[in-house]
Formats: sequence, structure tokens, C-alpha cells
Amino acid sequence: MLNYLVLSTSGNPDSNSRRMAQIAFDWLKKAKLNCEWLDISKLDLPLCDADACYNHPAAQNLTAAVENADGIIVATPVYNYDVAAAAKNMVELTGSAWEDKVVGFLCAAGGMGSYMSVMSFANSLMLDFRCLIIPRFVYATGNSFDGDKLTDTKVAKRIEQVIAELVRVTIGVRS
Repeated sequence: MLNYLVLSTSGNPDSNSRRMAQIAFDWLKKAKLNCEWLDISKLDLPLCDADACYNHPAAQNLTAAVENADGIIVATPVYNYDVAAAAKNMVELTGSAWEDKVVGFLCAAGGMGSYMSVMSFANSLMLDFRCLIIPRFVYATGNSFDGDKLTDTKVAKRIEQVIAELVRVTIGVRS
């Protein structure tokens, strides 16, 4: 059986990227697929120091979850035209656990100007760990939400498309 992992990388308790991650996780559960949810803001991860950080229990648990996954959704906020630093730290802590994973992205930002900001992060995963990146990702601004609710039907449809494509590609790669 294939395993899926949904990772929320926001430290903001009122996070739109986390809301999108929850929609993705709910979709996978409704489809009766084996999936795990991790919110890295709840993990007390250390900053990567290229030394003792790898032995930290939270880093080891995160590494095991990434290793166990066949397909991964990374939900991340965009700050200053880049993915959240916590997302990069997460990859630095888990390193080679990402090798050969199928990865999709759900991004939330304050404005439309940084819609391609996930690309350097995606390129790093592709080049460093040979991840297969789903060539469709979701980028949403605060205008897509009303409080805790995603109200933009186009964004909701794109989340479903990304998840469905992640599942389709993961099945194809692992067959």
C-alpha cells in the first residue's frame, strides 16, 4: 500500500497554507488512502546545525515520516518571495529521506507577486534528492479565504487536482 504525507510548514496559528493542507489530508482520507498529517509547528524541531540536530527526537521522527511516504504534499506560506524558512529547515533536517519521492505543493501568500517562489525549493528537491515534482501546484492569496473557510472554488478545484495528480503519479512510479 502506498503512503502519503501531508506536511504543514507554517508557524502561524491562523495559517491559510495549513487550511489547504487540511483540505488535502481530508481528500486523501476520504479516498481511503493511507496518509499521515504532520504540522511542523507542533514538532519542536531544532534549527539545522549540520551536527547534533539530526539526533534530536523530533528530527528523527520527521525523517522517519518522510522516509515512509511515497507521495508528499508540502503546504507552505510564502514570505518575502520564498517558501517559509521552516520548510527549508525541514528538508535540511531530513535530507536523503526525500530521495525519489513524488512531491506536490500548496502555497499561500499575501499577494500575487510571488507565485513562482516555490520553484527554487522544488528545484532543490529535484536536483538534490531526485524527487519527482508534480508540475501543477496551488498558489492562493488571502482573498481566497473568508476566516477559516476556503471560499475560492477555483483554488479548491486546484487542490483536488494536485492531490489527484500526486496519487496518479505515485501509483505510476511505484508500479
